[in-house]
Amino acid sequence: MNLPNAITVGRIALTPLIAWLPFVTTWQARLMAFVLFLVAAITDYWDGHLARSRNLVTDLGRLLDPLADKLLLLATLVPMHLLQRHEALQAAEAAAPPARFPFETPMGLVALPLWIVAVVLGREAFMTLFREVAKRRGLVIAAIGPAKWKTTFQSIWLGAAYFWFFAATLARHEGWEGHQLWGAFAGFNGLVGVASMVGAVILTLYSFWLYLRRYGRHVLGASS
Repeated sequence: MNLPNAITVGRIALTPLIAWLPFVTTWQARLMAFVLFLVAAITDYWDGHLARSRNLVTDLGRLLDPLADKLLLLATLVPMHLLQRHEALQAAEAAAPPARFPFETPMGLVALPLWIVAVVLGREAFMTLFREVAKRRGLVIAAIGPAKWKTTFQSIWLGAAYFWFFAATLARHEGWEGHQLWGAFAGFNGLVGVASMVGAVILTLYSFWLYLRRYGRHVLGASS
């Protein structure tokens, strides 16, 4: 196993922790979840760069890298949806950390709806099968520009949410919630999170449409 593949395996190994730690109701655990997410996001770029620059691209790497990406997306979106739901926003006890963490914006609270989770994960699942069918027909589908930007927006969105889980828990613990500076920070983080979420969803749908338009006839045998 070469270095890029070892990094990818390490990223896969971190995924269960990234999914579990946000549910531990301490700011330290949620800070660790955010740090591990950053490590996973950075190594996602770094292992691919190493493989291409050092001519270390292997069949195992081609298999593991997309798998690691899909697992990380699943391991972040599901906790985000559960932790941002409005209906359980109030904590069971006043002294407890808040149970739910929707983005706080000047327009109000914004949670992650289930339909966005379904759209993002459904698109990834479909494209995995789509690429596999294309490969069997001798067609390699390379990543297109909007899909790469989609990944960038997703990383910002997920990072903003994971940072918010940590920051909001710490603010409650330290009693910062009523401070003006905290309100400004919360609004800024919320705007970044919501804007990147909207951008990611738009690019998810747009890149999906482009893939279908360019390759659908060849892969699915449908007329364009």
